[in-house]
Amino acid sequence: MKAIIEIAPRGSVFKVAAAQLKAAESTPGYLADYHLSFESARALFSELTPARIDLLEALRQCGPCSVYALAKNTGRNYSNVHTDVNKLEEHGLVKRTPDDTVFVPFESVEIHLALFRHAA
Repeated sequence: MKAIIEIAPRGSVFKVAAAQLKAAESTPGYLADYHLSFESARALFSELTPARIDLLEALRQCGPCSVYALAKNTGRNYSNVHTDVNKLEEHGLVKRTPDDTVFVPFESVEIHLALFRHAA
């Protein structure tokens, strides 16, 4: 399963969800991709800063670890990493285990960025 992050108009998440439900009903064992949408590039990049994207990459490389270990691996301040991990968790891009280990639950994370679309 992968995470797909994109710029999409408000309400379009319901179209994606409907398509995923239809696919799940017709395909046994179907695992839907995780979709995260923002209304603008500005909103996307204010929530998913370069530092937060770097943390996702670091977690994929080092595997599940504590926030302290992640901060140490990335050479960043613990408090800042803690804040960033919480924001990534709010967006569903990072998960926590009961022992407070964090990890990325996706095989891949993709950012689809269309700044504008031609009106049909």
